[in-house]
Amino acid sequence: MGLMTGWGKGQSAAVTEPAGDNIGTCMTALVEGVAEAMPRIDDKTYSEFRGTAARMGLQIPDRMENAGRMTVVNAILHEFENYRIGVENALRERQKGWRSLTARLAREMLASLGVKADSPAAQPLIEGIDRLTTADQIKEYRGLLDGFLELRTAGEEAEKISPLKVADTSTSNENAAGLLGGGAAVAQLKKVMERGLTGFVVIFRLSCLEMVSRRFGPEAVEDCLMAVSAFLTSSLHSDDMIFHWSDSSLVAILLGRPNDHILTAELNRIAARNSDINVSIGGRSIMLRIPFSFDLNPIERFKSAEDLYKLSLEDNKKR
Repeated sequence: MGLMTGWGKGQSAAVTEPAGDNIGTCMTALVEGVAEAMPRIDDKTYSEFRGTAARMGLQIPDRMENAGRMTVVNAILHEFENYRIGVENALRERQKGWRSLTARLAREMLASLGVKADSPAAQPLIEGIDRLTTADQIKEYRGLLDGFLELRTAGEEAEKISPLKVADTSTSNENAAGLLGGGAAVAQLKKVMERGLTGFVVIFRLSCLEMVSRRFGPEAVEDCLMAVSAFLTSSLHSDDMIFHWSDSSLVAILLGRPNDHILTAELNRIAARNSDINVSIGGRSIMLRIPFSFDLNPIERFKSAEDLYKLSLEDNKKR
């Protein structure tokens, strides 16, 4: 009590210092000052709390015995505790409401873009909302959303230029390569990261397909993509997984390689064995060679499996 009285006398410049041992006056000023500093979350609740605290502060007369004074102080502290609990509940309800609204808006946005809410590309945008509690997490989520929207925009722009560059976010194998789509690659990468495995994500970029498309048509491009995917599948390890990334690129998740130097040498040897393929054009067979290049991306550098989509965005920008 002495410490609280001393604080009231030493810190309050707006209140005239009472003469003598006017503990009640100091306590009333202290209660009013602390009540004013409490967070104002809801105007009505805050006003009611301020009124209650002010009335209870006036119940501490200067000449009250210590036992009676402490009874009033404890009642005031209980009122502060009730307000704190009420504020925390209000914040939780408000946060819950914002999360629900944000999730609904995200689903509506995805639907307008033709993306299913349960697809691998959309799940991080929906499920991540419930985990947003700090400013850094909100900033990271915004970066993920921006990356997703940039990828969609890049895909739309690429589609206007050439369908060969459009990112494949599906999980099906309904593509010329007969491989699972990029969405399945993201799902597989997520499993690998959850298991703490090390390895590399490799993007294979096929060259000359634009020229093949212009000269021989889209069917020739499909034949080339199918032939290269079959060649890579047979050349890589049996437990390696390769996916369709776009109609001019494939992505593979390769484990069991100790470092990038060994893997680079392995892939260079595979590329050197790449041979001509037969493409049927108008009933006649034409020999074509489709060279390819590759980029290595260590799995340990991925913050999340969805970062794989950013590689597609960067690849589109390079082109």
